[in-house]
Amino acid sequence: MSVTSRKTRPSLTQEILSHLGLADKTAAWGTLGTLRTFLSFGVDKDVQRLLRAIAGRGVDHGAIVDVLTNRSREQRHLISRAFQERTQQDLLKSLQAALSGNLERIVVALLQPAAQLDAQELRTALKNSGSAEDVAVEILATRSPAQLQECLTVYKHNFQVEAEEDIKSETSGILQELLLALAKGGRESYSGIIDYNLVEQDVQALKQAEGPSTEGTWVLIFTQRNPEHLVRVFDQYQRCTGHELEKTVHHLFHGDAQAALLSLASVIKNTPLYFADKLHQALQDVKPNYRVLMRILISRSETDLLSIRAEFKKKFGKSLYSSLQEAVKGDCQSALLALCRAEDI
Repeated sequence: MSVTSRKTRPSLTQEILSHLGLADKTAAWGTLGTLRTFLSFGVDKDVQRLLRAIAGRGVDHGAIVDVLTNRSREQRHLISRAFQERTQQDLLKSLQAALSGNLERIVVALLQPAAQLDAQELRTALKNSGSAEDVAVEILATRSPAQLQECLTVYKHNFQVEAEEDIKSETSGILQELLLALAKGGRESYSGIIDYNLVEQDVQALKQAEGPSTEGTWVLIFTQRNPEHLVRVFDQYQRCTGHELEKTVHHLFHGDAQAALLSLASVIKNTPLYFADKLHQALQDVKPNYRVLMRILISRSETDLLSIRAEFKKKFGKSLYSSLQEAVKGDCQSALLALCRAEDI
């Protein structure tokens, strides 16, 4: 008699234990993120603390922020599961009922899967005129191939349409070509070998692509070549022409196509500096752009926010932490500062 094995969902205990290996802990502390795996993680303790925070006479915002901004996304997922099993209530809905405004939006973003947050931001960018060349390029160009694929899968599931279809219906021209190429995720991976002949070929191709119907060359090179190769292309282009590639982009392109190509060039040259610039811009208005601040601080908190902080301080002469402290008001200030984590002296 044959026995057919059936895949069963791991218990909460098994899932927690799978994330507590010593190797994983050690690796987590080696990241460039500000938010890391909490080594003294106790899921029951966190569930009880969150329950007390929302069940008392007044909502304890500090406790909620302290728990959610000191746990990795995986640990927050475990807390959500445990909360559901212990209380038969959805943690996200319970917190939404207890909170409001920007703090509520931050908590929702922290408890959502990263791909869900990216899919929602991408959808909003494509449907809102004037932000596709900014936010859509940011998401499509800075996520890993696996993250991008997950984002696009969630996009189709949540909105019942492929992201590519929305790109086609909401954009046009070079911007559309760029976004479609980025969404395909076909950028070459770096093999560790520098192809100097291809660098020279690409430089010459870009120098010659300055007339009508040559936009395809820019799209191909900017979206298909790996970043390590493109940095060398940019450097060689400047040596050959005496000016940066961005000057040519300014001269040849206009509007959203120009903005998208310049954003791509910034991402390729120095991704942390690109995000530092966007954070600084979001803080310059009379009223800070909270949506941008939340998206970047949350999406980069487990990736490279330490590098972004360093670039911010280097370029603007002031720490990101101090800048947030001065510009951000209200209940969400403590959450954003907690994600930023610390002052840069």
